[in-house]
Amino acid sequence: MKTFLIIGCCIAASLLVAGCTDQGAAVQGGEDAVQKKVVLVSTPYDTELSSANVLKLVYEQAGYDLEIKIVDVGLAFQAVAGGSVDCFVGAWLPTCHGNYLASYEDQMEFVRVNMQGTRCGLVVPGYVDINSIEELNAVKDQFDGEIIGIEPGAGIMKGSEDAIETYGLEYDLLTGSEASMVASLKSAIDDDEWVVVTGWSPHWKFVRWDLKYLDDPENIYGGEEYISTYTRQGFKEDMPEAYAILERFSWDASDMESIMLDMEEGMSEEEAAAVWVDAHPEKVAEWLGEA
Repeated sequence: MKTFLIIGCCIAASLLVAGCTDQGAAVQGGEDAVQKKVVLVSTPYDTELSSANVLKLVYEQAGYDLEIKIVDVGLAFQAVAGGSVDCFVGAWLPTCHGNYLASYEDQMEFVRVNMQGTRCGLVVPGYVDINSIEELNAVKDQFDGEIIGIEPGAGIMKGSEDAIETYGLEYDLLTGSEASMVASLKSAIDDDEWVVVTGWSPHWKFVRWDLKYLDDPENIYGGEEYISTYTRQGFKEDMPEAYAILERFSWDASDMESIMLDMEEGMSEEEAAAVWVDAHPEKVAEWLGEA
């Protein structure tokens, strides 16, 4: 079971403010305390929990204490832009989180693309015999007129609202969580029923089941996406060695999927990250600047 839960907006905002207070306390502890504390903000999804917990172990090897704060994606961008956290490695661009980036880009520092070849869209089991979003209305009854979504603040939910409007879909977009979306997907597949969900890759569900994206001729969800790293302004100057790890941090979708699959099979995110780190010493050495 995950050790981190989704933090409500009000609680999250107060915790992020507390993050600023913690950094102030570190200043009182001396220059070394400031340099050894890094705060990373993450969304609550398995993708970002994978990268966050891997980086926590990497930073520990470099002598840093990396704290992970879990918030909604909008608050993640806001926290980096406001300077209450140091970094965010889960910006899905250019489409999925594009509206958030447009609001905060001028207040953050772009570091690098850390993963290529990601994707977002509407996903169905392979046995469903339609292939395009344009075909959804014709088979509405087989899907019960529902698209199974996740948290309302997620970028893919905004994209799905746009898709419903653009394609004139006669569907309700159901809100929930990543866990509830996957549970609905599994239940439908077990019963050989039709289901359409908001999906993204990398994700372990594509390893577990035969799934496919519905074609998106209007390009609402964008094509091939990528994940980028951003920091608060001044982080590079304040902590150049910690920043350098982020400059070197990049990996493949298959790496992230292997961690997520271990998590789905019962490991905690910390345990799954440790398994991956132990199995990839050369990659970790590269990120640490030791290779």
